[in-house]
Amino acid sequence: MEVKKLSFQDTLAIGLMLFSLFFGAGNLIFPPALGQAAGENVWVAILGFLTTGVGLPLLGVLAIGLSGSNDAGDLAKRVHPLFATVLMVSTYLTIGPLFAIPRTGAVSYEVGVKPFVAGASDGLGLLIYSVIFFAVTCWLALNPSKIVDRVGKILTPALLVMLVFLVGQAFISPMGAPLAPQGEYQSHAFAKGFQEGYLTMDTLASIVFAIIVVNAIKSKGVRNAKEIAKVCTGSGLIAAFFLGAIYVSLAYLGATSVGTIGQAENGGIILSKAANIYYGSAGNLILGLAIIFACLTTSIGLVSACATFFTRFFPRLTYQNLVYILSIFSLVISNVGLTQLIAFSVPVLIGIYPLVIVLIFLVFLDPLFGGRTEVYRYSMLLTAIVSLVDGLKAANISLGFVTKSFSSYLPLFDISLGWLIPAVAGAVLGYIISLLFSGSSEVSPEQIR
Repeated sequence: MEVKKLSFQDTLAIGLMLFSLFFGAGNLIFPPALGQAAGENVWVAILGFLTTGVGLPLLGVLAIGLSGSNDAGDLAKRVHPLFATVLMVSTYLTIGPLFAIPRTGAVSYEVGVKPFVAGASDGLGLLIYSVIFFAVTCWLALNPSKIVDRVGKILTPALLVMLVFLVGQAFISPMGAPLAPQGEYQSHAFAKGFQEGYLTMDTLASIVFAIIVVNAIKSKGVRNAKEIAKVCTGSGLIAAFFLGAIYVSLAYLGATSVGTIGQAENGGIILSKAANIYYGSAGNLILGLAIIFACLTTSIGLVSACATFFTRFFPRLTYQNLVYILSIFSLVISNVGLTQLIAFSVPVLIGIYPLVIVLIFLVFLDPLFGGRTEVYRYSMLLTAIVSLVDGLKAANISLGFVTKSFSSYLPLFDISLGWLIPAVAGAVLGYIISLLFSGSSEVSPEQIR
């Protein structure tokens, strides 16, 4: 039987679809802020950012595609069914009502509205705007229609065109030269950029989006596992290329902006002021409208996805009830402000991200250790212990002797990468234990479905 293969045009279309899933207006605020803080070390810092902001999301998609799993829950079940449930709930809460959905409202206000309401009470302005923003989100999420898909298809290219003009001017006529790096960017630029990449939340989203890509490939008539993996790889690389190009350009914009616009609180302010400097109020208007609608479509999609997911755990609540709850909750959280919202999200992301990263790498290395359950469990256990302490430290919560011991004796802990060695040690320990006890089991994708 002849294996169905997709053309390059089909792979390109799926790659652009994946790019549009990852490409949210919220992600645009982090590279400029990184560029400002990293200054002369911007290229080293952005390399770290690309590792977690582009490379790991790509690996997340490939992990699902290559493993033949039905979804991310299948991957996590290799550790334990309870772990799978906790990880999936945590992931949906993070990319949903706790951070990502409220961020769409905060970012669109910062870039699209705030420049035009100078002098007004910032808190009152954000409140009024967020009420309108999430009311529209709720209404459209309750009434799914093709208008959201069509608006997204129009506005994503429009936002991209605006960004091309904006960063193009930054390269042609830089606002200034990169200044001296600040804070951790002085001595640990790569590690700090690596950690900043967590803020995109794209690695978490990748284990959710991957099944959309796999289903899109299957809808083209492809059933062969190797061909599915091949198209996943090709489309993933296409999405990664465009994301990487945008992030690098925006980081350069931020690095060259300090001398002209000063040190900004967040990337939204940098984008807004840069648009005004290069194109005046018209630049603010066009960029603002594009980002407002791009954030709106992202918000609608996330509310809908989260409401659908949580109906599994709250069967007495209808999809409509959950849309109302998620919209109202996100409205409240968004009013803490963009800078505060980002600050609150950092400890949570530092706690959860290492677990997802290690899980992805274990899936890729699965053939080397025969899918032994102990390898997954011990590696994830030691990773969880360190990442929990690390997340608490980021929230300025010390566990006393434990935190001090980790800081003194665990390599890389002080730059939030202390989980690396324990993850490897746990995998080795699990493998040894699996050899010592003959009752150890190997887990195949078929067994966990």
